[in-house]
Amino acid sequence: MISGFSLFCIQVKTEFKQRKADLEMEKQDKKTFYIAIGLLAAFLLWTAAISLIDVQAIGPQGSSVGFAALNAFVHRLTGVHMLLYTITDWLGLVPICFGLAFAALGLIQWIRRKQILKVDHSLRVLGGFYLAVMAAYVFFELCVVNYRPILIEGFLEASYPSSTTMLVLTVMPTAILQLNTRIKNPALRRGIAFVILIFIAFMLLGRLISGVHWFTDIVGGILLSANLVLMYAFFAK
Repeated sequence: MISGFSLFCIQVKTEFKQRKADLEMEKQDKKTFYIAIGLLAAFLLWTAAISLIDVQAIGPQGSSVGFAALNAFVHRLTGVHMLLYTITDWLGLVPICFGLAFAALGLIQWIRRKQILKVDHSLRVLGGFYLAVMAAYVFFELCVVNYRPILIEGFLEASYPSSTTMLVLTVMPTAILQLNTRIKNPALRRGIAFVILIFIAFMLLGRLISGVHWFTDIVGGILLSANLVLMYAFFAK
């Protein structure tokens, strides 16, 4: 009787702990979702503000930009560094390679398992996430909010949000999340995550200091990317 009662208590305690863990996870998921929605709202408000507040023709060929005083100040402060622009442009291939690698992994699973629904859930969500990133890129290439503060090969180019910033800040954080579930060695996971975070920081600062984007373009890229990554984290559960 004592042994049976003890087993019953252990089972109840285990179920209670599991239920508590499930509730905590559900609470965390809701928090992630609400923060993502808040970031989307912040991005939309930021975009509207850029289109309406202190809009002046301070760009090349008389192109206009919002928050003109702030953007002009930061641009004068950083100057233009084309070598850094070229370096960060080439390094933009790194997240593309990560994206292609995960796409290839998903394709291999699809071929081996015969059905797309048998591909890892997180990889299927990641595929949708990549499509959302590409859709955002195409949208802002067609619906130009403002142009770069310099001409690229003699032409005006769309500058908002910074596409390289968005590419790095969407693909690389999701790569960390994917690798955390696929690499068993904790030290290796931490090491790879550290290197990726250093890369992200370099690309973010490099893009700003290079002077090929307005300051508000970088901020817009950060807000949109954070929203997309959190939405990925929410749906990839």
